[in-house]
Amino acid sequence: MTIAGNSHGPLTGLKVVDLTHHLAGPTCGLMLADLGAEVIKIEKIPGGDDSRRSVPPRIGGESAAFMMMNRNKRGVAVDLKTEGGKRILRRLAADADVLIENFRPGTLDRLGIGYETLRENNPKLIYGVISGFGTTGPYRGRGGFDLVAQGMSGLMSITGDASGTAPPVTDISAGLLLTMGVLAALHERERTGEGQIVDTSLFEAGITHTFWQSAIAFATGVAPLAMGTRHPLNAPYQAFRTADSWMCIGAASQRNWGRLMTLLDKPNIAEDPRFADNAARMANTDALDEKLSAVFRTATTDEWLARFEEAGIPAGPINTITDMHADPQTAARNMTPEVTHPAAGTMKTLGPPVKFSRTPATVRLSAPLYGQHTREVLSRHGFSDAEIDAFLDEGAVTATDDDPAAGTRA
Repeated sequence: MTIAGNSHGPLTGLKVVDLTHHLAGPTCGLMLADLGAEVIKIEKIPGGDDSRRSVPPRIGGESAAFMMMNRNKRGVAVDLKTEGGKRILRRLAADADVLIENFRPGTLDRLGIGYETLRENNPKLIYGVISGFGTTGPYRGRGGFDLVAQGMSGLMSITGDASGTAPPVTDISAGLLLTMGVLAALHERERTGEGQIVDTSLFEAGITHTFWQSAIAFATGVAPLAMGTRHPLNAPYQAFRTADSWMCIGAASQRNWGRLMTLLDKPNIAEDPRFADNAARMANTDALDEKLSAVFRTATTDEWLARFEEAGIPAGPINTITDMHADPQTAARNMTPEVTHPAAGTMKTLGPPVKFSRTPATVRLSAPLYGQHTREVLSRHGFSDAEIDAFLDEGAVTATDDDPAAGTRA
């Protein structure tokens, strides 16, 4: 079923029902939508997606966090606990290619609208699930949060400590992993004609970030610990303070190490046997850090980066988020496009990170107002105006009028 406003992205013609909320699941919906899929976001009644309350900041009264994660989607507000809401979901899922959800495992089964029920009318349905710990195992029933997953996956032990963590990498990575899984299942469906469940978790997303550290632990029996910006297997590959700020440098390969030594012209470093090759440098990282830090503090970051670029040594500044937004490479890759929102007006968002030569991913729609497309989507799926009014009276749906200031009817 084609919905107006679609692009010609590589997933044009794909229909996705998005039951996800907050960050991990919406990341998957966002990726699929940017690639051209028709994504129908179903929000709960009352209140909608929890990220609507992740404020401040707001833009035009709307949550900036929600608008970031839900562009290119059409919004429908449905109470899945009502009979009308269940009927709506069954209708929407009957011709969908994909349904994604991130409720606790078993939630939709208990409501009678889980995978086994939905596949009776649509055996080709790809059913994507994100949870804290997956749908199997002793922790399957636990609620999942990025902070907890970072701790339990071992990720926090190598990136920070109890006083600080990385950004929500397990949430975002789980969304990306589910996107990969959904696309793989769609490819497999081309061969068999059958759908299936695709299941991942924040816990597993965290584990996937420990490839190097797990390799070390498997080989040595010793758990690697946090090393700041240093790499667990290569040196020098880290951040260094300069005369005025910080920069990152990747000169761990023997070729780049040689280039760095030629540039620095410091025989006391270049000829030191403790730094002769990567294994030696890794065995003497503290001494290496001390030697290089003393040199790098003699010039500014810009001065060093100009020298490194001329010498072909990989390096870069440590940008703030606003620095990154203003970087000319960010603009060249169209990573901060503008979109017009009915309440927030013209605003910037992050662009699709994967480029296609023939079927570009695009930012076409702003995030929906709460219940903005309820009438439109239900009408397109064969519900009459009288049926939609009955759903409204039942409290099964909420619909926002075309005028954003007009509020909702519940």
